[in-house]
Amino acid sequence: MISHKLNRGYGAAIKSGIRAADTTYAVTIDGDGQHYLSDINKLMKFAIETDADLVVGNRGSDTSNAYRMMGKHIIRFVAKLLMDVPIQDLNSGLKLHRTQLAKKYINVCPDSMAFSEFITLVYINYRDLVLEFPVRIRERQGGKSTINILNAFEAVAEIINLIVLFKPLRVFLFLSFSAIIVGFVWGVRFVLQGRGVSVGSMLAIVIGVLLFSLGLLAKQLSTIYLSMISQEQK
Repeated sequence: MISHKLNRGYGAAIKSGIRAADTTYAVTIDGDGQHYLSDINKLMKFAIETDADLVVGNRGSDTSNAYRMMGKHIIRFVAKLLMDVPIQDLNSGLKLHRTQLAKKYINVCPDSMAFSEFITLVYINYRDLVLEFPVRIRERQGGKSTINILNAFEAVAEIINLIVLFKPLRVFLFLSFSAIIVGFVWGVRFVLQGRGVSVGSMLAIVIGVLLFSLGLLAKQLSTIYLSMISQEQK
């Protein structure tokens, strides 16, 4: 049994468990009794057959309350907006990891409830084979779901943090070109009316250029940081 002296968070607990694992695969599962332990064998068999690096237990449609479902949809929408995400049940608590990869990736994952979505997206970003397998669920045996709108926005913030870490240009180029286009379109009207160049349009264009520069800088810092993480793990 592994325990922390203080409550360090959902993600921190999973990290400690994965670090202690010495098997080829490691399973993470929520402790609320919602999942059937017999499904772990099915995930293991599926992972071996497909040589998957991460198998996510897909719970399918559930009977969650409206707020929880809204939170899950927000998470999926933002993740798919920023990345190519082939997984439907991002925040499933039942996952089977290739231990070697999991130990490598947990260092960049948060200690919060967003860990579940975050580590799945890390696997996807590194082009590892991530698959889903249908699993059964039952009523919770204890506790209550922590997935709500507030937690969803926390997860969204962590997902954006992930994109900035791994693919900063995807964020900064979008913001940069959006600002430049808005500034240009806004300024053309003033020029055509013979009113000179609008201060607002010039400000938007300058902001766009600054965001582009920040994107290039973020890309360089990201490359250096990820290189340092890789070196530490060797």
